[in-house]
Amino acid sequence: MKFLFDVCASSRALRALLSDLGHDVLSALERDQRASDEALLALAMQEARVLVTEDKDFGELVFVRRLPHPCIIRFVDMRVEEKVPPCANCLSATRTQSVMGR
Repeated sequence: MKFLFDVCASSRALRALLSDLGHDVLSALERDQRASDEALLALAMQEARVLVTEDKDFGELVFVRRLPHPCIIRFVDMRVEEKVPPCANCLSATRTQSVMGR
């Protein structure tokens, strides 16, 4: 799976978890830390990446302006150490379901 981390959500621990699990992880910090939300959304669409953010403005872009979008994960009021376990559990469950579905 491919991920794009918004500047506000780019934690080393979460990026390391995803990378260690073999996922392709890109941070806006590596591309353009001043990129607009629209530009990040377009990049995520273009490269088929799950966009990870803490920014609620993506809701307006997706639901009000109806811009095309990939999957978006938004963390709300969570410390870095709180983000890793649910992501690990979700990816583990997804991996288990895909193996069982074969």
